[in-house]
Amino acid sequence: MRIVLTGATGYIGSSVLTALLARGHDVIAPVRSEASAATASAAGAIAVVGDITDADWFTPLLRDADAAIHLAASNAGDGPQFDGAVADAAIAAFAGTGKPYVHTGGLWIHGPSDDLTEDTPFNPPALVAWREGVESRLEAADLALSIVEPGIVYGRGGGIPASFPEAPKDAEGRLTVVGDGTQHWATVHVDDIADLYALIVDGPAPAGRVLGLSGQNPTVTEIGEAFAGGPVVPEGVDASRARLGAAFADALLLDQQGYGAKARSLGWAPSRASLLDDIRTGSYARS
Repeated sequence: MRIVLTGATGYIGSSVLTALLARGHDVIAPVRSEASAATASAAGAIAVVGDITDADWFTPLLRDADAAIHLAASNAGDGPQFDGAVADAAIAAFAGTGKPYVHTGGLWIHGPSDDLTEDTPFNPPALVAWREGVESRLEAADLALSIVEPGIVYGRGGGIPASFPEAPKDAEGRLTVVGDGTQHWATVHVDDIADLYALIVDGPAPAGRVLGLSGQNPTVTEIGEAFAGGPVVPEGVDASRARLGAAFADALLLDQQGYGAKARSLGWAPSRASLLDDIRTGSYARS
């Protein structure tokens, strides 16, 4: 298939690109700059430079493809407009065609839960509350739609966990962790989630909403201790909100656990090291 992959040079997208190429697909990578085009081309994609929020440019690119996966994200704080524009282009290009469209959602939309599934009601923190509007518009369209919701993505030294060593230390030199540290994070390795995207876009039917979770749900304290190689101390909710901004901190403070049974029923078999093992074996810079 000819698959349009947005975000192909990003953290998750670069792994998805590798997974798609391994399955023999031709991957079209829309990118914002010539430098990104060179990176995507070197990785094996067919790079095209343009703005995916420009409907006149992006919609025809989608129409010429057999499928699309949307992984690009805006760093400008305009998530609703950015993802909304991509959703509109996908609907214009793919509605009624039966071509697979795989959209990226996020686990945080469900809010706190100790047993997350695709049916867990939405209860998002402010940071991601806008996602429901975009996704409901996609679900109402005549699309062969799948929405992948990755957990906290880690691996290859990247993702949110990479920020742990940057946290402040207390007077005794101990690393501090977000909030009270008791909250669980539902996690997934970047290469495992890439395999899930590739599996879904290749699937015989749209998958609907799918959680991409390893089944490993460490607490923030456990993650901090893996980085520090010893005891850590809670930073406290107020201090975390002051340091990180209330919106981002409130998302990191969510207590979420899940297994990802639906993804496994589709044939997905996550196999990479757990986050804690990945940290301990040196994939990340240590505190």
